[in-house]
Amino acid sequence: MKQNRLSILAKLSVATVALLSASTSVLAQGVIKIGEINSYKAQPAFLEPYKKGMELAIEQINAGGGLNGKKVELITRDDNANPGDAVRVAEELVSRDQVDVLTGSFLSHIGLALTDFAKQKKVFFLASEPLTDKIVWQNGNRYTFRLRTSTYMQVAMLVPDAVAMKKKRWAIVYPNYEYGQSAVASFKALLKAAQPDVEFVAEQAPPLGKLDAGSVVQALADAKPDAIFNVLFGADLSKFVREGNTRGLFKDREVVSLLTGEPEYLDPLKDETPNGWLVTGYPWYGIKTPEHEAFLKAYQDKFKDYPRLGSVVGYSSIMSLAAGIKKAQSTETEKLISAFTGLNLMTPFGAITYRPEDHQSTMGSYVGRTKNEGGKGVMVDFRFLDGAKFLPSAEEVKKLRPAQ
Repeated sequence: MKQNRLSILAKLSVATVALLSASTSVLAQGVIKIGEINSYKAQPAFLEPYKKGMELAIEQINAGGGLNGKKVELITRDDNANPGDAVRVAEELVSRDQVDVLTGSFLSHIGLALTDFAKQKKVFFLASEPLTDKIVWQNGNRYTFRLRTSTYMQVAMLVPDAVAMKKKRWAIVYPNYEYGQSAVASFKALLKAAQPDVEFVAEQAPPLGKLDAGSVVQALADAKPDAIFNVLFGADLSKFVREGNTRGLFKDREVVSLLTGEPEYLDPLKDETPNGWLVTGYPWYGIKTPEHEAFLKAYQDKFKDYPRLGSVVGYSSIMSLAAGIKKAQSTETEKLISAFTGLNLMTPFGAITYRPEDHQSTMGSYVGRTKNEGGKGVMVDFRFLDGAKFLPSAEEVKKLRPAQ
């Protein structure tokens, strides 16, 4: 009797496990999993708002019935600002969590590592934020697309105004890793082409996050430049501005500064904000387009806070994936690649297209001047520039991008 009872219980246990497994399988089939990798601990100023932007997009998609009849789930992982860790967690997301697509990354060298992972593993990857041009050009591959306005595009937007300054002697300061190197290479090439007599009289390239502001500012001042091109951001930017203000580096000098108009980096400067720098950024308080006003209201209603540029990037990344998956009617890699090639969608910055020739989106950027307004940094005299107008032609891309 006891043996029979044990036998029955054993059979029931097996049946229960089988039923639960089947239920789990059915539930899994009803979910689209997005695997996202980023440097949350290392770059919180940008990536906390970025994550909120993603969460808002997921909420809106699921409230509208999901994608192709399935709910969307976001699975995020921290890469510890390390390319090796980024590849390891990407492997875990694909093999263990069985995500349908990969997205994310902030730091350019990590974006390149994930670009290579996508190529090796034949996994669809939307690089949301890393700015280096290599992601879509020299290291580009058929599995990788990129959302954010690249270093080349943003520098190309700034160069006409830099040329109009008619300054001959330029000093340059940038973080010494892929993003900074890429931005400076573009700036030098584009400025030299437009103004052949330009001279680069000083160059400071401190390691990311390890700026010795005193020595860097002094070295730039000693070179007596007419103008400065700055690519520092985050804590490095704050230190640079503070020391530069103290030593008078910016007095009567033009400064062209990449990213400085983004709230993530402009807001912390507070009453130290320099006046008149030419910058790219995000003047969220002054954008009056219908698509941005709808995004702003939804974001503020949900988070009781104003958006940063990261918020727009995170939101637009998820909405890009949603548009691609809807168009493909699938999450299969090859179908997604076809769907994203030439994909059009609306973002808070207006309509964008993922170009067939290099998988770069045409997302634009705002260019303007910094102003210290009552002890707070803002962008003034800003204008929006369409990213499509600042990208090389398909013929030029063929020379930059490896044959697929």
